[in-house]
Amino acid sequence: MRLVAIAGSIGKTSYNRMLLEFMVKKYKNLVEIELVDISELPVFTQDNDLSDSVAIQNVYQKVFSADGVILATPEHNHTVPAAMKNMIEWLSYKLHPFTGKPVWIVGASYYDQGSSRAQLHLKQILESPGVNAFVMPSNEFLLSNAKSAFDEDGNLKDTRTIKFLDSIIEKFLHYVKVIDLLDTPDPRTSEDEDLDAKNPVNTTIENVNMKSDEWVENASLKVHAVDGSTYVKLDRGILTVNQINYFLNSMPMELTYADDNNQFIYYNHNVPDSKMLAARVPRQVGSPLSQVHPERAFNHVKKVIHALRNGTELVGMPVSGNNNDIHVMHYYKAMRDENGRYRGVNEWVLDIMPIIKYYLSVTGQKLVKDEQVDKISPIFGLDVITGASVKNNESTDSFKSASKHENDETKK
Repeated sequence: MRLVAIAGSIGKTSYNRMLLEFMVKKYKNLVEIELVDISELPVFTQDNDLSDSVAIQNVYQKVFSADGVILATPEHNHTVPAAMKNMIEWLSYKLHPFTGKPVWIVGASYYDQGSSRAQLHLKQILESPGVNAFVMPSNEFLLSNAKSAFDEDGNLKDTRTIKFLDSIIEKFLHYVKVIDLLDTPDPRTSEDEDLDAKNPVNTTIENVNMKSDEWVENASLKVHAVDGSTYVKLDRGILTVNQINYFLNSMPMELTYADDNNQFIYYNHNVPDSKMLAARVPRQVGSPLSQVHPERAFNHVKKVIHALRNGTELVGMPVSGNNNDIHVMHYYKAMRDENGRYRGVNEWVLDIMPIIKYYLSVTGQKLVKDEQVDKISPIFGLDVITGASVKNNESTDSFKSASKHENDETKK
């Protein structure tokens, strides 16, 4: 989980920023918290739209990509400071990264109230139309007498205050997980799976035509996606966008990613579609799954997705037309986030025959037909159709998401 934290006071000495800096250090083994500076944001005015400026885009991207946001506000004249309000104005005008975002409000002040009135005002602002944040109710953290609350190393001195802060951040992390589940698609049966991708999730790039041949380019402009030599921090590594592409395009199989809204959003485009085992074309990316499968396959595609969404980890099946020289398999792997929520399907297509032939050559063994073996279904991981026999090619045919002849249909 990754949080961003923003202090509403931008002066050189800011007790609210000190509070956030303390939290970054104190909870570094619990959660990653990144401080975001808003001191460079221009003054908001509709007469001069600077939504695409570097300063505003930097804050926007940080908030948009975070799992949750911590806002620390002082109290200026019984309300939020101008810098905090200015930031929210920019992020609720044409950019809306707070929509559906879990937010925790904290605050420090010189006096006994601990910014209570400013926090109440900030909560009202965040829940207004155009902002639409999910502010964690109750559990206010009000640090009073801030001038004497920290030691020379920037740490809170009072152990009871620290213990109280410990309890609230635990609640906020749980709250973030709960809010994340609010937009989880929940089809009751496989028939309810929406292959038209009409139910946006919190990673959906909205207001971009899914059926556009240039969806990737249009969506990238919409969210100001990074590219080229820009670095991306991953779970266990830092790569540039180019390096990520090199890495994925060098995979010895064809990869496809469809998200939890059943939108086709990626494939590793490393060879022309005419040479692919399961042909894809660039203009298909961004389309709902109903646009990249023949209609006769819809029912079975829904069954695969529904099984993965509801606990199955892997489904596999061969395509028709395999012989002694080629045996193409389609594998569908459920992808889940750190909370166990289904986030889409990783489909990979692989000809396993070279692996089999390598094994036989290395070991000196050979394949011999066993007339006594009890044959099983060529499809595994899908309990709902375990009755399909190896002789029933119709089952495997209708599952094929991108065989060459099916893809010819989608190109027309």
